[in-house]
Amino acid sequence: MTSRGDQRMISDRLGVRAEAAGWCEIDKIPDPPAEVLQAAGNPRLRPARMPPLGMLGTAVGALFIPFVMLLSLLDSAREALERLFESKKDEKRRAREDEKRRKAIVAEQGLDRVFDGNWSGAAGQFLLRWYGHSSHHQRFVVATEDEIVLAAPPKRVSVGRDKRMEVVARLTTGQAMLFDPFLGEFRTQLLLLKFHDGSWLRLTTEEFRSELHMYVLRQTSPGN
Repeated sequence: MTSRGDQRMISDRLGVRAEAAGWCEIDKIPDPPAEVLQAAGNPRLRPARMPPLGMLGTAVGALFIPFVMLLSLLDSAREALERLFESKKDEKRRAREDEKRRKAIVAEQGLDRVFDGNWSGAAGQFLLRWYGHSSHHQRFVVATEDEIVLAAPPKRVSVGRDKRMEVVARLTTGQAMLFDPFLGEFRTQLLLLKFHDGSWLRLTTEEFRSELHMYVLRQTSPGN
């Protein structure tokens, strides 16, 4: 559940009351057929390049990498000690089984693609307008009681995305819903934006088993 502070920020910025929210990205949009592209008005299919300030920030951030690596090594050492008290054999076996099941679901449902592949479907048509709404590479996805709201800065930014974001698209619950194709079985970043006609668009959340995942699982649990 979104904290009160986050709810207030989302309400002030976007004018909606969030049940859950999080930043997401999509994979590279494949090139549509020429006639589809032309019919859609030759829309933008790629995010804008990172602004020069963002490149500078990335370079400066690299100076802190050794410190971060040290913390990571210390954390890894702690985790290694904890694993000494666990059954490595059982853990590896379960991990292999989970990965095998996950890959089977991905292959069966075609989840290695950014969308279902039908450019005439609702998801395909929405995908064609994705970067026309905003050239930023991410979307802040907000689930409310009766709609899914997508927000982003109008143009790509390297810092201050929260302060610059605005609503770029709205989808009512009759148009689309968020869906976890793994039904919570795996700790994943993958979510589907599933449209009323069965077409879908794949989102990648910033966090594994994000707030949006937990919201989806609450909505699909027995009794809801």
